[in-house]
Amino acid sequence: MNLPEIIRPINEDMRAVDGVIRKKLDSDVVLIRTIGEYIIGAGGKRMRPALVLMAARAFGYQGEAHHTLAAVVEFIHTSTLLHDDVVDESDMRRGRDTANAVFGNAASVLVGDYLYSRSFEMMVELDSMRIMQVLSAATTVIAEGEVLQLLNVHDPDVSVERYLQVIRYKTAKLFEAAMQTGALLAGVTAEQENAAADYGRYVGTAFQLIDDVLDYTGDVDSLGKNVGDDLREGKPTLPLIRVMQVGTPEQRTLIHKAIETGEADFAQVARAINDTDALEYTRNVAREEAERARRALDVFPDSDFKQSLLAFCTFATERDR
Repeated sequence: MNLPEIIRPINEDMRAVDGVIRKKLDSDVVLIRTIGEYIIGAGGKRMRPALVLMAARAFGYQGEAHHTLAAVVEFIHTSTLLHDDVVDESDMRRGRDTANAVFGNAASVLVGDYLYSRSFEMMVELDSMRIMQVLSAATTVIAEGEVLQLLNVHDPDVSVERYLQVIRYKTAKLFEAAMQTGALLAGVTAEQENAAADYGRYVGTAFQLIDDVLDYTGDVDSLGKNVGDDLREGKPTLPLIRVMQVGTPEQRTLIHKAIETGEADFAQVARAINDTDALEYTRNVAREEAERARRALDVFPDSDFKQSLLAFCTFATERDR
């Protein structure tokens, strides 16, 4: 199944979320509206807000607050993208120029701050202290993940465990919070809340691991970013770490230099990755995470929404973009 098919049960909800997003992006400050609309209008998979909606609907939620909650999660995600692209000095995302490339670093950072602030303002509207606790804690963990990743840059000795910690903090945490808060909105049991959070954490980790694979197998048009960006930024992703574990001395030296300097020949690095089991190893780790996500759904009641969440596990690990 492709993503549009997976999220078909929440199509109407997704349209309502788009309406909330555009309404809440409104500001008297023209540059805020311009950059906000530029980022939101770039599209993207909208997976995190979709998970909010799926979790709420899977547990029988019938109100409309899940639209606001999904928009909150998307705003948090968008603000992290704005900040990420400045930190990474990226110039392409989702197939077009990044906001910082178009509007400058200062404007991107400040609008990212605005979206964070707006998201917390919207949280208050939900009038749920528990949901606020989960989301505010998640934003702290995400920030910690950003710093952890910064510490790992140009460090060829990063272990698998250290790298997976970055993924769980920086990427998977918002997936986890999306599922957990969507479930909380529906008034679930503690067991169901924990299962929803587990699902989000595992599927989010799987999704990021496949992003690592695609950085060495895709092309610019399909990935919407510059292939090999992580390498050029000196980020030791799992395929590179795996080559350092099992490669020949020459391959390990090549990857060591690539991570340290970010300047090695990309074609040679790609050959080293493809000549070892690095990509399949990373895919297998992702599949293990996805299987944990599937098991977490055992406590969910049967529904079309649960089936979509199961299908998303497969999509996360088998996609090509």
